[in-house]
Amino acid sequence: MTSAGDLDVRGTRVLLVLGTSAGGVVRHVAQIGEELASAGALVRVAGPASVSGSLGDLPWTEVPIAARPGPGDLPAIVRLRGVLGGADVVHAHGLRAGAFAVIAARTRRRRPRVVVTLHNLPVGGRAVRGISEVLERVVARGADAVLGVSGDLVERSRARGARSAARALVPAPTTRVVAADRAGVRTALGLAPEAALVLTVARLAPQKGLGTLLEAAGVLAGLAEGRDVTWCVAGGGPLLDGLRADAARLDAPVRFLGPRDDVPSLLTAADVVVSTAVWEGQPIAVQEALRAGCALVVTDAGGTREVVGDAAVLVPVDDPTAIATEVAAVLSDPLRAADLRRDALARAASLPTPAAVLGQLSQVYAGHHLRV
Repeated sequence: MTSAGDLDVRGTRVLLVLGTSAGGVVRHVAQIGEELASAGALVRVAGPASVSGSLGDLPWTEVPIAARPGPGDLPAIVRLRGVLGGADVVHAHGLRAGAFAVIAARTRRRRPRVVVTLHNLPVGGRAVRGISEVLERVVARGADAVLGVSGDLVERSRARGARSAARALVPAPTTRVVAADRAGVRTALGLAPEAALVLTVARLAPQKGLGTLLEAAGVLAGLAEGRDVTWCVAGGGPLLDGLRADAARLDAPVRFLGPRDDVPSLLTAADVVVSTAVWEGQPIAVQEALRAGCALVVTDAGGTREVVGDAAVLVPVDDPTAIATEVAAVLSDPLRAADLRRDALARAASLPTPAAVLGQLSQVYAGHHLRV
C-alpha cells in the first residue's frame, strides 16, 4: 500500500465492487479500473454476473449483489468477505455495494481501506427510503472515505456522519467528437432543411423526467408558431414502449429513436439539446453535449449545475412550460444559440479528465482527507 505522502498507486491492490447497476455506473467502474491498472495498480472487480461483460479485460469475480434487499444479501456479504482478502483498498460503487463492503471489511482481522462512491439519490416509497437511510448511515460511518457524484450526495453523507466526504470526479466516456454531415444526419431522420431539431439523449427511466418531456413538447409546439420543430429522444430503457404509447395517446410531437450508436452525430445535427431529468449526478449525456458544442437547456437537477456552470440554460425540475419557453427562445435567437455553443465548448475544456480522476483516487486511497 502506498504511504500517505506518496500518491503513486503502483502495486496497490484495489478491489472495485459494484451491484446490479445501470450502464453509467458500470462504464465508470470499467474506466477507472483501466486507468488504475495502467498506472500500475493491481485491480480486480467483484459484482454480479450481469456486469461482467462490460468490464473489458479487468479480472472479475462474481458476487451477486442484487438491486433490492432479499434472502441473497447475507450470502453475498459472506462471499464478498472472502473476495476482499488481500486487498489494500476496497472501492465500492453504489449504496448497497458500499454497505456490503463496509460490513464485509469489518469482519476481517486485516481490514482494508474502504472507499464508497455514491452514484444516485435514494428514491422510492417510505419503506425504500427508510432502508436507504439505514444503508447511508452504515456507509457514512463505516467507510474511510465517501465520494458523491453530486454536491447534495456529499452533504447527505456528511449529515449522516461521514468523516471524509468529497465530490467524485466522473469524466465523460472518451467518445470521439465527430465532424458529422449535419445535413445528412438530418435527412436520415426525415427532417426538412428548414426544420429545427430538439434532441434529448437519455436512458428511458423514471429519473429522466420523460413525462415532463412529453408535456414540454406539447407546449413547445404551441410556442413555435407554425415552425417545423421535431423533438427526438435517443436511448433505450424500461420505459420505451410505454413512452411511445403515451406520445401517441397525447399526440405529443416526440419521436423515440430507441438505442443509437450514432449519438455524436445526432448531437452535431441538433439545434438544441435538452435534459428534463428530475435528478442527476454528473450526467454523461450532458457532458457529451458540452464536448460537442451544443446549445443546452437542462433542468437544475442534482449535480447538473455543477457540470454545466454558466454554459447552459437552467430551468426548474418538473416545469414543462419553463422548459418549452426556454427551448423556443433559443430556437428563435441564433445569436444566443451561438453563444451557448461557444460557452459549451469552453466548459467542456474544464471537465474532469481520466488523469484527474486517477489523481483524486490516488489521494483518497492514500488516506488524504478531501473536501471538494
